[in-house]
Amino acid sequence: MERNVFEEMAKRYDTEDRIELAKVIVKELRPELQNSQSKSFIDYGSGTGLVSLQLSDLVGSLLLVDSSKQMLEVANSKIHQKEIRNANVLHSDFTQETPDLKADIILLSLVLLHIPDTKKIVDNLFAALNSGGKLIIIDFDKNDKINHPKVHNGFSHAELKRKLLEVGFKSTDIKTFHHGKRIFMNEDASMFICSSVK
Repeated sequence: MERNVFEEMAKRYDTEDRIELAKVIVKELRPELQNSQSKSFIDYGSGTGLVSLQLSDLVGSLLLVDSSKQMLEVANSKIHQKEIRNANVLHSDFTQETPDLKADIILLSLVLLHIPDTKKIVDNLFAALNSGGKLIIIDFDKNDKINHPKVHNGFSHAELKRKLLEVGFKSTDIKTFHHGKRIFMNEDASMFICSSVK
């Protein structure tokens, strides 16, 4: 079993840069989650909950799912400190197996770039969504300056859209919403939000 780099990063994951980037993402997500008070929400690859714990007031229930136990320990202590009543954590890796879970909304925030088989994960998340549910992906636009053996160098809108429609999503909207300095492997990059309905 390959050592999980995120396990080692967990305690020092919430850097100033990551906190600032999370604020940008949360601002973009809040309008997406209007009228979701009764909905179940999964943050897949939640890490320490930097993004989704700031959205817990907008949803009925929030489940933070991550393959790193240490990341979830940090997230869990935040849940207790902030007394967030509708949030739980689950240690799981959907690339290996999908637990018997269903949700109305699933978020992948800067996670897809770390998953080698994007088709398989999108398939598994599609299966975990309730009918009419929504998959929200936030990630980096394709960036030719990035070259790393373990990370996708971002995604082209057309390619991602095609993949999502092939899996069975009825509709997909995608747009770039943020350009930042040195936010992707120390390179300037832009982020998109992609929202797909099952």
